[in-house]
Amino acid sequence: MSGLPFELLDVQLYERDVTLRLPFRFGVVTLREAPQALVRVRVRLKDGREAWGMSAELMVPKWFDKRPQLSNRDNIDQLRRALARARRHYLDLGRSDSAFQLAESAYPELVLNGGENLNPLAAQFGPAQLDKAVLDGLCRAVGVSFPAALRRNLPGLRAGVLTPDLAGFDLPGFLAGMSLPDTVQARHTVGMLDPLTAADQAADAVVGDGLPETLDQVIRVYGNTCFKLKLNGELEADLDRLRGVAAVIDTLPGPYSVTLDGNEQFTRVDQVVELWRGIEADAALARLRRSTLFIEQPIHRSVALSEPVWDLAHHVPVIIDESDATMDALPRARALGYAGVSSKACKGLYKSLLNAARCQVENQRTEGLRCLISGEDLTCQPGLAVQQDLALVGVLGITHVERNGHHYVRGMDGAPKAEQQAFLDAHPDLYRMVQGSVGLRVEAGRIRLGSLDCVGYASAAEPQWDALTEMNLSE
Repeated sequence: MSGLPFELLDVQLYERDVTLRLPFRFGVVTLREAPQALVRVRVRLKDGREAWGMSAELMVPKWFDKRPQLSNRDNIDQLRRALARARRHYLDLGRSDSAFQLAESAYPELVLNGGENLNPLAAQFGPAQLDKAVLDGLCRAVGVSFPAALRRNLPGLRAGVLTPDLAGFDLPGFLAGMSLPDTVQARHTVGMLDPLTAADQAADAVVGDGLPETLDQVIRVYGNTCFKLKLNGELEADLDRLRGVAAVIDTLPGPYSVTLDGNEQFTRVDQVVELWRGIEADAALARLRRSTLFIEQPIHRSVALSEPVWDLAHHVPVIIDESDATMDALPRARALGYAGVSSKACKGLYKSLLNAARCQVENQRTEGLRCLISGEDLTCQPGLAVQQDLALVGVLGITHVERNGHHYVRGMDGAPKAEQQAFLDAHPDLYRMVQGSVGLRVEAGRIRLGSLDCVGYASAAEPQWDALTEMNLSE
């Protein structure tokens, strides 16, 4: 099977407020709360079979659009508008020969011509969520799991106008080898406000809910040996912060690995080179430097793809994240010396799959910079969001993924108890009861994925739809 014709009958948009147990600082924002978008669609096959599909994603402010004149509310409303535009456009298109054809045909209007003050990264949030839900519905209508659907190329993925560089590549063959591994390594995020030890934590900042709050507690409870360290773009402050982190993780008896996240805090590549040289010159950071896998999006998106990064790439691999706004971003970045790109379900599952194919093409060459695709988080919440993103990471063969939602939010707080129990019952390998709430299970630094290989896109449970708030799209 390569592509499955269908008709899109209905698209429903909901949301749920999410409150963080710990403030999460990344880039220019400190996040304390944000709504989660939940999408439900109805699809019908040619033979009359129908099914509901679903997806979810946190609507995080100051990531998709970091312009300082926009408030958090402005950013969240942008994502609501992106969803509303995608719903209107997808329903207008109606019938499609395949799920990917629907996404491909909508891309110019929804992403490239975002309108309504939406940049491409914010604009694609809408179609990204609908694409996940549509594929989920098709999987359920046919009765197959997400990995099985990809092996059969049920979405109808193809090289075409979006990825002309993949012309001639055997995409069906690439998809045919996809499966879910048993586990994936969790890469723990160390935000810029996160206390490293109890000595760093002010008494009035202690949450005291029985869950880890400091980095050393995280390591002790979850067993993480892979970490993502946030930078703020100030040389001495970053070096001092990294020394503090190193003092904690250097106590690990075995190997560890880290990635550095610049969050667009630099404007020139020489600033990042200066930071790296500072790391190289500091004896206290020797083990951390040897354990660094890559630096993620250090340079602001406005200039990141306009200047080469070879001076930095000679020292350490560099990847794009926020600059991955359009389908041509990875080839453009590679030409400038970037090693690869992040995968985030909020940026589009088809983009991740096609970028992974690009990496395979490039890595089959005998020379050149090795191409990599990493798994990154956007505070994915338990339930649909984290499950669909983990399944995507798993089939791509990514061995470690940034996971931070379980640290900054207490389980499925805010969801009805019956809904929480349904997810726990359906995915007992993935979840556990955490201080009265159902939360992600991380053991020995790893997350189990076995139960995600179920009918549908990685979920055998669903939200309690009548307990959600219908999304207000009138603002």
